[in-house]
Amino acid sequence: MLYRYSQIILAIVFTFLFTSCSLASPPIELAPQGEIVKKAISLQLKLTETDISNQLNTTNPQLEIKNIKVKRIEPVFIARLAAYHLQGSYNLKIGLPRQKVKQQDNQFDLYIQRQSEGKTWRLLKTETRNDKNNPIEWSSYLIK
Repeated sequence: MLYRYSQIILAIVFTFLFTSCSLASPPIELAPQGEIVKKAISLQLKLTETDISNQLNTTNPQLEIKNIKVKRIEPVFIARLAAYHLQGSYNLKIGLPRQKVKQQDNQFDLYIQRQSEGKTWRLLKTETRNDKNNPIEWSSYLIK
């Protein structure tokens, strides 16, 4: 009888442990705040504009990001660290040498990760791969 009770208790404990481990996700309360999101969008734009500016042999334009609206936050773990998948929109003012351009409702789709010491955030970008057998590889950029 005691043996049977110990089996039931062990089964309950293991069920709880396996269920709680599989459902774990980073707390939404620790998601990046507005200034970090703004810096991450700016960094993503700078990474793209640098490539284009180098190809066109021009200087990088001045960027002003405003009205950021986060529409979706999904907490995930990437490489065993808390990360947040954010989607939303923003307005952008681009200062070119001869003109200024305004863009409304630009969409963003970012992965932002808090580092293990909790002091810094990093922008994560997936690397495009043609080989479906290889897992996703991430590039990481410090958000300053």
